[in-house]
Amino acid sequence: MRLIQITDCHLGPLSDPSLLGLNTDQSLADVMELIAKEQSTYDAMVCTGDVASDAHTECYGRFVETIRRYTDVPLGWLPGNHDSAATMAQYEGEEVPESRVMMVGEWMLVLLDSAVPGYVHGRLAQSELEFLEQTLASNGQRPTMIMLHHQPVPVGSKWIDEYILDNADEFFQVVDAHPQVKAISWGHVHQFYQGERNGVQLFATPATCIQFEPGSQDFAVDHAMPGYRWFELHSDGSLETGVSRVTDREYHIDYRSAGY
Repeated sequence: MRLIQITDCHLGPLSDPSLLGLNTDQSLADVMELIAKEQSTYDAMVCTGDVASDAHTECYGRFVETIRRYTDVPLGWLPGNHDSAATMAQYEGEEVPESRVMMVGEWMLVLLDSAVPGYVHGRLAQSELEFLEQTLASNGQRPTMIMLHHQPVPVGSKWIDEYILDNADEFFQVVDAHPQVKAISWGHVHQFYQGERNGVQLFATPATCIQFEPGSQDFAVDHAMPGYRWFELHSDGSLETGVSRVTDREYHIDYRSAGY
């Protein structure tokens, strides 16, 4: 089964649909064009947060409409620090993306809300930890991937690692008790990352918009292009994965910006 992860689309209001000079509607469409070109078939897609820049209601509708121009596979989403979980939950389009659990073949995807309203850092509420524990306990035979917005481990960029999941220890206590968890994947960091912890594979995925410079001490925009991550999920719990980026576009981005 093939899973596509996109993240950090940062769609803005129609009155100002850009981020540091990049039209984020266009960059999302460019990534979707790339997926359509490279992936002849896939089984599900998840966006791991920051769908919108400022949680405008219309942005969520435009996001779904954009995705549906390219694919009709099951779609999931979860909130990032720029989103509003309440606004996402109130979305009333013809199709509401899944926000909790998705079954992809033999695999289970558990989607968590790590956003803290009004703050940039992440935290899993007690209710989220209990949901995770109960869901894992009820599906002990299914290989599982956990998806969330905030990184539960440092990725090596000092400034963005200040906005990590701040109760990662509690999160990993749950994960460590359930060996069916094979992978954890997130967004937020706008860059590639791959690692491992206690046999669980760890992944961050590039944004569909601007990228952050890896290894930077302070905020810095990278010249890498927007992209996505694919996973090939096998019934025995193994997986392969890779990242692909847009190559045939030229964007006018403010690379000197000190933040956004």
